[in-house]
Amino acid sequence: MSDTIDCPFCNPQERVLLENGQAQAILSDPRKVPGHFLVMPKRHVEKPWELTEIELTNIFALIADIEQRVIGHLGEGCDIRQNYRPYLKQDALKVNHLTFHVIPRSQDDYLYSVSEKYEEGLFAELDDAERDAVAKLLK
Repeated sequence: MSDTIDCPFCNPQERVLLENGQAQAILSDPRKVPGHFLVMPKRHVEKPWELTEIELTNIFALIADIEQRVIGHLGEGCDIRQNYRPYLKQDALKVNHLTFHVIPRSQDDYLYSVSEKYEEGLFAELDDAERDAVAKLLK
């Protein structure tokens, strides 16, 4: 669904808590933790590489502003995350409008206790062959 008429983030009106020229921020609903924000371009964009330079600048300005406001109040730090998952259908958790998640975090917080403490075994050492193969993609 790329039609902006059907996009809940193209006209979030009263949900917008912070905005600037090209970007806006709303609270995520549903959310992972209190203060979980979504920062997005005002223009309907689905792919990260379709953002203009000014949109990127405005998005990251809002992210920095939100981080400074929530750190010390809703967490001791923040995770900044962006997911590009065109293989998933749009539903209540996935909207085809590019968003950056700003998620307040603290030591041993809720996300750690229900999920991340089990992730330690997911990490693998980076070997030379993998590093070289992936590095070739960037050349």
